[in-house]
Amino acid sequence: MLGNQPVIVLREGTETTRGRTAHANNIMAARAVADAVRSTLGPKGMDKMLVDSMGDIVMTNDGATILKELDIEHPAAKMIVEISKTQDNECGDGTTSAVVVAGELLKKSEALIEQNVHPTVIANGFKLAAQESVKILKGIGVKISPTDKKMLRLVAMTAMTGKSVGGEKETLATLAVDAVSSIAEETGGKYTADIDNVQVEKKHGGSVADTELIKGIVLDKERVHPRMPRTMKGARIALIDSALEIKKTEVEAKIQIRDPMQMQKFLDEEENTLKGMVDKIKKSGANVVMCEKGIDDLAQHYMAKEGLYAVRRVKRSDMEKLAKATGGKVVTNLDDLSPSELGKAQTVEEVKIGDSDMTFVTGCRNPKAVSVLVRGGTEHVVDEAERALHDALKVVSVSIEDGVVVSGGGSSEIELSLRLRDYGQSVGGREQLAIEAFAEALEVIPWTLAENAGMDAINVLIELKNAHTKKGGKAFGVDVMKNKVSDMMKANVIEPLRVKRQAIESATEVASMVLRIDDVIASKKMSPSDMKAPPGGGMGGMGGMGGMPPGMM
Repeated sequence: MLGNQPVIVLREGTETTRGRTAHANNIMAARAVADAVRSTLGPKGMDKMLVDSMGDIVMTNDGATILKELDIEHPAAKMIVEISKTQDNECGDGTTSAVVVAGELLKKSEALIEQNVHPTVIANGFKLAAQESVKILKGIGVKISPTDKKMLRLVAMTAMTGKSVGGEKETLATLAVDAVSSIAEETGGKYTADIDNVQVEKKHGGSVADTELIKGIVLDKERVHPRMPRTMKGARIALIDSALEIKKTEVEAKIQIRDPMQMQKFLDEEENTLKGMVDKIKKSGANVVMCEKGIDDLAQHYMAKEGLYAVRRVKRSDMEKLAKATGGKVVTNLDDLSPSELGKAQTVEEVKIGDSDMTFVTGCRNPKAVSVLVRGGTEHVVDEAERALHDALKVVSVSIEDGVVVSGGGSSEIELSLRLRDYGQSVGGREQLAIEAFAEALEVIPWTLAENAGMDAINVLIELKNAHTKKGGKAFGVDVMKNKVSDMMKANVIEPLRVKRQAIESATEVASMVLRIDDVIASKKMSPSDMKAPPGGGMGGMGGMGGMPPGMM
């Protein structure tokens, strides 16, 4: 108040929440998101059915997919959703774990805030605990060779356990390992495996067991002309990213024809131009044409006459994969097309899969891009199989790149929890409380695994702690298949180090960010009527310049 006159800083309708209330609201929203996916964790986790406003159905237990489909309003909850997106992009697996850990960190920090521990101190303690966790994980990690297909298969199977495709996980795991091994490249002793070079095509029909790996590229395209050969052996492939059509002028132009003979000449010239294009392709030695843009009907006719196999409107990403698989180069100008620019494959053929024709480019000598054709009884099954396969491909690629794996089943989290308690005592001060809270929060993973499997979570945690401290079994975790505590390395439950590291780091960063918020200022939501242009122009309807009332100039 200034001279009994109220000072209005914020717009009318703006809502503000401060202090403890802001903390409580944000933490509650974040925990609600974590609780939404918590029941999907582990091999015995359940699935969610999501129905959008259009009536489309998604059935999955993939954390990232569930949160992506949910229409979340609360800003703090949206931050938790971002964790799952990052985890999915970086590692493919561990999306649910990352979200559940973030929710538990905030739950534990709420108790500390009530004990008057400052949020900045808690955030600092969490940061120290996360850094120490990464060091411990590196210490308990097991090195694997990029060529150790048996171990990589176990990593892939662990990532797919609990998905709807569980019955076919061995088939899909073998397929994922073979696909990533094909595209992995070694430079200076370091391996890189970019799964963007693995093209996944989905077609419902058959069963998940019919999913196959093609050492080449599959295009969801058919040949452009029925008179073209269905199969082309010893394919020499021209990759063209310009249209095989008559070029239109850049500026608007009109041609005036006064004589019918001129009209015929004009048409003949168009025909000759298109025939010239096909002749150039034929002269280069190519017998297959992959075109990123359109192919004129007349050009299609000449190609069919010459016995070429042509496909049009191929996606840019598919063109790049074709270049990597066949060893060809993408050409813009047909004059540059030469035998050295052509890609090579044993066979290019049109195959009917389900109710559509697809082009298979197979028998590539050393393909650096491969394809997987995912099959399944219904569209929902195919979609879930593709999500499971994506997770498998990603965990195999990060295992090859990093060369380090850790035991799963909550064993790493219990080991971290026990060691962090000792570390907290060495740090001391109020940060020790935060580090101990962090250690407790990590126990949520084995707790939830046991809970989802119908086991007694308290008994399981006690057994796990005994196994880790007294028996020295750092790989002991929750074996949900046998409903007991056992060595996860012997049970073949193995995860990449990066999955654990990324989950802990992301969860810590977001929890710290949410904790540091003490004031939430939300603007008034605009109604459809507010969004309409106000009368008197686009300056807020004030009539004057810059929104000033008339007469203020």
